[in-house]
Amino acid sequence: MTQVDEVQGPLQAGSPLRTPRAAAVAGIVFSVLLAAVFVLLRLAVPADPRVAGTWLTDPDRRTAVTIGLSLVPFAGIAFLWFIGVIRDRVGQREDRFFATVFLGSGLLFVAMLFVAAAVVGGLFAAASRSSGLPGADTLTLGRDVTGSLVNIYSMRMAAVFMLTTVTIARRTEIVSRWLTVAGIAAALVLLVTVGISPWVELLFPAWVLALSIDILVAGPKALQDGAGTAPRD
Repeated sequence: MTQVDEVQGPLQAGSPLRTPRAAAVAGIVFSVLLAAVFVLLRLAVPADPRVAGTWLTDPDRRTAVTIGLSLVPFAGIAFLWFIGVIRDRVGQREDRFFATVFLGSGLLFVAMLFVAAAVVGGLFAAASRSSGLPGADTLTLGRDVTGSLVNIYSMRMAAVFMLTTVTIARRTEIVSRWLTVAGIAAALVLLVTVGISPWVELLFPAWVLALSIDILVAGPKALQDGAGTAPRD
């Protein structure tokens, strides 16, 4: 046995045990944090944009929004970790075209989520100053920008991410068959109806949670099976 083999052997033997668990943990953390962010912000921020900006000074609403905004960076970090581990799990079976769309849509989703959180945080920072609440035009602009980033752009990038993920999963057979069907259905809902109801956004973290649990249950066996085996039911 060469020195290279001695170095690579332990790493290769350990990777199947670490990679699925890391992906599952990162996905579960992301889905729980993102769902909490959506719920906190939707309950704290009035759905009607014509509501006066006095809700910005309500202590309970401010606390909910502050907690929600503080969770956004950690959700983004967990999602980036989830993307990296999924790509590592696919390994040499990765298709360059779908891998590019998979990575690009995931990064754009995180970037726009961060920008939307920064806009909301800016409104709260302006409302906390002694000069008083921001003007009506500023509030309207902030809400419109945040709504567009989350409802129109980031959720549609999430839908693209889901579609590419299920395509990669179907070809490499690393997840259960029902998750690919559910992912396609949820992605189509996000692409078409995300602006109709704000609670539709919860489909994305719910699907990531289901995918993560499936990865955790499958464990290293899915990696050992490789391509060419029958998809798991």
